[in-house]
Amino acid sequence: MSETVLSLKNVTIYQENKVILSQINLDVKKGEFLYIIGKTGTGKSSFMKTLYGDLQLTTGTGSIVGYDLVNLKEDDIPFLRRKLGIVFQDFQLLPDRSVNENMLFVLKATGWTDKTEMQVKIDDVLSSVGMKGLTNKMPHQLSGGEQQRVAIARALLNDPELILADEPTGNLDPQTSVEVLSVLKKINDNGKTVIMATHDYALLMKFPSKTLKCEDNTIFEVVQKTV
Repeated sequence: MSETVLSLKNVTIYQENKVILSQINLDVKKGEFLYIIGKTGTGKSSFMKTLYGDLQLTTGTGSIVGYDLVNLKEDDIPFLRRKLGIVFQDFQLLPDRSVNENMLFVLKATGWTDKTEMQVKIDDVLSSVGMKGLTNKMPHQLSGGEQQRVAIARALLNDPELILADEPTGNLDPQTSVEVLSVLKKINDNGKTVIMATHDYALLMKFPSKTLKCEDNTIFEVVQKTV
């Protein structure tokens, strides 16, 4: 049987005491690619924030990559996030550092010390997203699609068990969105589990996969052609 990397049972997600999503029951197996869709304000980001420990889980039970989300302590969150690769809509690259320096910053912050090993890892992840030749570029010298590729490479540095991508194509044009999703699909094909929140239904038609929809404070699986 495939390993379960995310399990949620009877989960209700709140934000400031308001119910955002209720009665979530979900198991995600290693190697799956899962879309979370829905209109703006239906709970996609709240769902993702719960998974990486930004919102506390108070109702139901949940575990992700071996961490209990209900009993997650603040001290545990940095260690949880090392087992997750998180990709945001707005890239969140350090603007005053080159691509290579952005990567080094993350590795040093997560305990890497050997300079040779760090550079090998950086070259490896940048190669995997087609960005190895741009290591000395500053973020402002890159296109939006290139910045997002760097952000995906950064998410891969600590060999995460699960990639969480929250609207990763939200700031990109349609062609660049396809290119970025192609990168995520390639990473998934190599065995990484990916959960991606999006409202770009055109991408779902081009790259179909299991899809959950947030609507009316609930989340449910949908058949691809009806989204």
